Amino acid sequence: MKISIVKNVLDANNRIAVNNRVLFDAKKIYVINLMSSPGAGKTTLVERTIDALKCTYRIAVVEGDIQDTCDAERVAAHGIPAVQINTGGSCHIDGNMVHEALQSLNLDEIDFLIVENVGNLVCPAEFSVGENIKVMLLSTPEGADKPSKYPLMFHESAALIINKIDLLPYVDFDMDKAKRVSAAINPKLAIHEVSCKTGQGLDEFYQWLRSQIEAFRATVK
Repeated sequence: MKISIVKNVLDANNRIAVNNRVLFDAKKIYVINLMSSPGAGKTTLVERTIDALKCTYRIAVVEGDIQDTCDAERVAAHGIPAVQINTGGSCHIDGNMVHEALQSLNLDEIDFLIVENVGNLVCPAEFSVGENIKVMLLSTPEGADKPSKYPLMFHESAALIINKIDLLPYVDFDMDKAKRVSAAINPKLAIHEVSCKTGQGLDEFYQWLRSQIEAFRATVK
């Protein structure tokens, strides 16, 4: 009896992700893979980012959920292309799912693609989709222990966005600890404290994101 091992699954995904990356580079599309636990505020961050940057970049979104289309509908209401991936129970988006979703987008009309992954703090970090960077969103009600419990998410990400700082007076969240442990896991991690509800801190994140996009665009001209 032949037994499949997880490494083979990851290797197969990585081959597809590399093909996606080649396509994105050819089309000069900058891609982020946005990850978090359920309810951390990913879709709200996506909506605010669209509104802040859509006059500068042509944006599209691939939404990942186990089922339903509510998040894609929210995003599409902002006037940009959105494709929904329903994983049917899978806890993450993989390279092949994104490859299939791209068939529904006009890649010649996209500068910046946001892949909003399924809410999960484990599997999304393991599966590349061909993105330029992974971005991790952590909300204050989740607690400051998440970097210690789920270090791979923080190790693989280029940026950590700590959301819902407007709730700091009401939740038990140790900001210093969260930042210290995250930085120990990944010293290159860019950390942004924001409130997607009030807008606090978002301008700094947008500025950082623009710098990443422009650095990429300078390399693919």
